[in-house]
Amino acid sequence: MTWENYEKKLKEFGFKDEAIAKIKPVFEFASNAHKDEKRFSGEPYINHPIAASLKIAALRLDSDTISAALLHDVVENQNIKIEEIKKKFGGEIAFLVEGVTKVDKVRYHGVERTVESLRKMFLALASDIRVVIIKLMDRLHNMETLEHVRPEKQKRIAMETLELYAPLADRLGMWDVKAKLEDLAFPYVNPDEYKWLKDQIKLRKEVGEAYLKSIKPILEEALKNEDIEAKIVYRAKHLLSIWKKLLRRDMDFNRIRDLVAMRVIVNSVEDCYKALGVLHKVWKPVPGHIKDFIALPKTNGYQSLHTYVFGPGKKTVSVQIRTKAMDEEAEYGIAAHWFYEAEGKRAITKKMDEKKFAWVRQLQEWQKEYAGKDHADTLSALKIDFFKDRIFVFTPKGDVIDLPEGASPIDFAYNVHSEIGNKMSGAKVNNKMVQFSHKLKSGDSVEILTQKNKKPTSDWLDYARTSIARSHIRSYLRKEGVLEPLKKTQPMLEVTVSAEDRVGLLKDYSEVFTRLGISILDVKVDNKNHSYPKTIFRFPQKHGVNSPKILTSLKQIRGVEDVIIKEIRP
Repeated sequence: MTWENYEKKLKEFGFKDEAIAKIKPVFEFASNAHKDEKRFSGEPYINHPIAASLKIAALRLDSDTISAALLHDVVENQNIKIEEIKKKFGGEIAFLVEGVTKVDKVRYHGVERTVESLRKMFLALASDIRVVIIKLMDRLHNMETLEHVRPEKQKRIAMETLELYAPLADRLGMWDVKAKLEDLAFPYVNPDEYKWLKDQIKLRKEVGEAYLKSIKPILEEALKNEDIEAKIVYRAKHLLSIWKKLLRRDMDFNRIRDLVAMRVIVNSVEDCYKALGVLHKVWKPVPGHIKDFIALPKTNGYQSLHTYVFGPGKKTVSVQIRTKAMDEEAEYGIAAHWFYEAEGKRAITKKMDEKKFAWVRQLQEWQKEYAGKDHADTLSALKIDFFKDRIFVFTPKGDVIDLPEGASPIDFAYNVHSEIGNKMSGAKVNNKMVQFSHKLKSGDSVEILTQKNKKPTSDWLDYARTSIARSHIRSYLRKEGVLEPLKKTQPMLEVTVSAEDRVGLLKDYSEVFTRLGISILDVKVDNKNHSYPKTIFRFPQKHGVNSPKILTSLKQIRGVEDVIIKEIRP
């Protein structure tokens, strides 16, 4: 791309002449540095940093971040010193380039590589979040061009994208980036499932969009009559999100009601609630399906009103209502905080919102807790503690505590402080005493009762979900001589298949498991339903063979009605 074309793009994104003038010498320097370098596709290497930097520009980040994206590979690929960048373009750009370079320097393989990448990402988050945003845009463009990479590397890169980059984008509230990363990785990680799903949803998506297009004028007219200025759009759920939901809904498309959803964008918070009232007057709401993420935002800052209504023809319609600012934040997450102000000035905040992104501080504490521990355990714990669905609960003082879905009062106590956890004698949720096994929900107010002589017991491990709580409990019990040192155990999978009884069914099951390289340890048959007996298989989890692959393979057997997969911890 020539500078003239690049400049035109920047102007389309709303950048002023002053910012463009600052970027031009950086563009020329990067182009010259990479002039003899090619990508796997054979195209000039400079196309990659240009593409990554334009993704940064599309997020409306500042000129320093765009410049750093243009330069993000010159240190690693061309051996250009950070001091030279600092001398030519200033300390801020050099600082960002150095941050990205440090994240890139990962020399491990397998699980160790992922954990080391995470550690460096978290350090970058603590110093300047823009470093991680550059890295996300770098990965996004690499995923867009993954077809040119050697096949043996494609799956590893795609898996790393799903396990690290997409969840991180989600935690930063960058929903659009997260969705793109997941859908780009999906066909490389699960090619058969991806192809099957694309074929299945093509017609369903077209029908859903046509239906929303037909009912959109009805809602527009109703909002207009109440003097509510609104923009109504609709969007299809992204592929991997549909696939995950199908797995939770027994592969039944009829149980997915938000394949295509309607979005109503208004001018103010007040208008959000007014629009919700209008919507529910026009179409009857589905009971128990209204969620207020404006009053209680998600951990990543996401805000919207969610509801389901019975539209014309008694079809269920998923609707989100939000302001323009909420819509920008939903798409761009924390990057939205760098958007231009009305006067055209840049409001750069290197340090993130203390409350909204308190989980970054938790990550630093978490790293100390897991320093030097087994890499596989570290990655497994991270997926539970930080990359699962989140809930908000409150301390008696009104402080927000961010926990994974399914967390108990024990997890809450240890999240506040290990001493509170160790001395815990009881818990109140919303002023009512609850058991330690109680599952917390977003919005709960939690109070922990303590006693000086109280100690953790081994049954607490049955209720603790977070690795931090479990680690503290185990540590205490080992000191007391109650718990033996941890022994490595291999998690098992239990697969229950319901199918129409016929000759050759067990042979078909056997062929599927043999093809997947799975060694069955135990088989049981439940004949309570003679026409559709249940066959229950148990076997150790096998690396590289995930639940979706097993489920899809078994579902393709003639006569199979249902497949349920659950993990069993020894």
